[in-house]
Amino acid sequence: MKAVHFGAGNIGRGFIGEVLCKNGFAVDFVDVNDVLISALQKRGAYEIELAGERCERVSVRGVNGINSKNNPDAVVCAIAGANLVTTAIGPKILPFIAELIAKGIAARHTAGCTEALDIIACENMIGGSVFLRGEVLKYISKADESFFDAYIGFPNAAVDRIVPVQKNDDPLFVQVEPFREWVVDDSMRKAKHITLRDVEYAGDLQPFIERKLFSVNTGHAACAYSGYYYGYKFIAEALADKRVLPQLQNTLAETGSLLTAKWNFNNSEHQKYIQKIISRFTNPAINDDIARVARTPIRKLGFDERFVRPIRELKERGLPYKTLLTNCAFVLCYDAPSDEESVRLQDMLRKEDAADVIKTVAGITDPALTAELADVYRAVKAQRPK
Repeated sequence: MKAVHFGAGNIGRGFIGEVLCKNGFAVDFVDVNDVLISALQKRGAYEIELAGERCERVSVRGVNGINSKNNPDAVVCAIAGANLVTTAIGPKILPFIAELIAKGIAARHTAGCTEALDIIACENMIGGSVFLRGEVLKYISKADESFFDAYIGFPNAAVDRIVPVQKNDDPLFVQVEPFREWVVDDSMRKAKHITLRDVEYAGDLQPFIERKLFSVNTGHAACAYSGYYYGYKFIAEALADKRVLPQLQNTLAETGSLLTAKWNFNNSEHQKYIQKIISRFTNPAINDDIARVARTPIRKLGFDERFVRPIRELKERGLPYKTLLTNCAFVLCYDAPSDEESVRLQDMLRKEDAADVIKTVAGITDPALTAELADVYRAVKAQRPK
């Protein structure tokens, strides 16, 4: 079995590549980073470390690398002969690989390959595979449309594994947390003959996507922005502060009330899920940089993002969202000169009224909610530690 994986970065190697190789796939990593690609081509293997008490090492073998910038034809050829295609490159990069994928699909059609192929975007976004399908479709010719519809699937996925920022002497070595979760929408698959171990297949992916987004992403961001507010550099050290840990706990309690109300999750099981998340964030072996988690604050304040969307939905249901408002205020206070979005956000707040900035950035049209958040922001800003 052969897999093509776009993205030879830490998530690609430390999560998706590991799972694929454990399932017996030979994996071609596609990237433009020549250092990584050259090392993969030369060695055909790498190691990951599970950060915990034992720091267990896992060897990942049967891998290769293709530089999509220098050798795009090799990528097309690899897709033409692949049994599975995956990505972990970041949502903004997906459009840039669409044409190569389309050419690979066309090559399959020309070769008469009628084996169904699933292309799974393992990205930190909702509907990543469907989004990628739309981008690929732009490059599909009329002659290939029926083949595309019949044999190529784009099942959405939810993925979860913490991979901290790290600098290693070995460019291929990567440290990851022991926990991992990869859920695929079974109803959207075309290649039903392929079932991966360590991957869960769900008839309805949306509850799992929102559980992950509003628990892991929201919680992680809450740690980062409150930790930065109180002067910390790393997540684990911030959570040792008696002000930061309760912020995380209360955040997850609020989003948990939304998730159980909306998706009928078992409350007892969800509480266990929350405790698991907290234990992951407090793992002393994961030295996760706050700047990594807090980057792009404008995006994270988006209308459908990890803070504003649960606030809106909690308010609609008459459920508490006070802690989430405070998290938004911490984001608005995030002043990191090395972060382009942070610089832009702070410039907006200096020149405009806070309520107007909130309307622009968060897209909130509810005047009462905008005013409420602006008031919380002003209070949090006034109390900021010197």
